[in-house]
Amino acid sequence: MEAITKTRKIGGSLMVTIPRNIVEKEGLIENQIIKIEIEKIRKSGFGLHKGLVPFTKEDAFKGQLEK
Repeated sequence: MEAITKTRKIGGSLMVTIPRNIVEKEGLIENQIIKIEIEKIRKSGFGLHKGLVPFTKEDAFKGQLEK
């Protein structure tokens, strides 16, 4: 199974939480040894500046040529 989760710092270690639906489906119990594969996910910047209009040629030189 696959899930996306955040890391949390506890003491000097990083911890991850396994979602309940995965725990139930896989029949996991406390103190069981499991294998976890790690893959970093890049955050997408898509939609970050919603409503911001594109720069024009005039905007590129605004303030640089004015005295």
